[in-house]
Amino acid sequence: MTASRARLSIGLPVFNGEKYIKEAIDSILAQSFSDFELIISDNASTDHTEQICREYVIRDSRIKYYRNLKNMGASYNHNRVFILSSGEYFKWAAYDDVLGKDFLLKCIEFLDKNPSMVLCSSKTGRINEKSEFQDIYEFKVRINSSKPHERFHDFIEMRNHAWLLLFGVIRSGSLRKTRLFGNYIGTDTNLIAELSLLGSMFEIPEVLFFRRYHSQSYTETTGQDYKERLSWWVVSGSPKYIFPYWRICQEYIRSVRHIPMKQSESLNCYLQIVKYLIKEGFILMSIDVALVLVGHSRLHRTLTPFGRQLYKLAIKR
Repeated sequence: MTASRARLSIGLPVFNGEKYIKEAIDSILAQSFSDFELIISDNASTDHTEQICREYVIRDSRIKYYRNLKNMGASYNHNRVFILSSGEYFKWAAYDDVLGKDFLLKCIEFLDKNPSMVLCSSKTGRINEKSEFQDIYEFKVRINSSKPHERFHDFIEMRNHAWLLLFGVIRSGSLRKTRLFGNYIGTDTNLIAELSLLGSMFEIPEVLFFRRYHSQSYTETTGQDYKERLSWWVVSGSPKYIFPYWRICQEYIRSVRHIPMKQSESLNCYLQIVKYLIKEGFILMSIDVALVLVGHSRLHRTLTPFGRQLYKLAIKR
């Protein structure tokens, strides 16, 4: 480990993670690549998370622990760990996930050899509450395409779980060029799409990252209610009416405006947004309006079987 600063910063935002955080931290400390700092930002947990983290701080000088005075929401906390970081590379870590021993080493070795790539991850396995392996997440996204509009197209389409790439190793310089996490539902989907405009990505064809599926996860605890889902990302300031897919589409446009590209490539990216709207975006935006007007249960009763399936995909995204 270097005397000045670590090559890699790992940011671990957490709220009430006492059940799984030990296993997550242990898997980080057991990595074959050791030149890292681990930044933990505790969102005012009310369980034993603080005590557990402070015990780890005493044991390992690479660990830094910060605690918010109150719960600021997931977006703020995810951004905070990156703002506090100083490494050449950055990785977000979740309190309930586990890394294979060589995850960091193989990702950083690849990025060192491929300076044009902005992110490297590995195939992702799914584990349950008992850390038992279940299956592998599969998503087909042209992440290594040399054309920004192709990468962008695949990320803005409904590609379940593609946001998991945000848990890969990312060049800090590239990540600083994005707008990071915003205060809206689906901001993780937007962030990975925006990052894809900056460069190609790579997925190591080996399962070295394990995503835990459990009853206390965001997907399981927030349900179908938009206000409940938004309150996970941002604690205060929730608007009376929430239109997630309208906001997501707006943010796609802002991403293309934000990232410097050739005019021809920017136009190509705008075209991908139009294709997305024609294929599914307008339907999802209509569901936003319908949910505000009639509510979840009444809308579900009036939909066709195809409409119900699309509705289920929409509220899970």
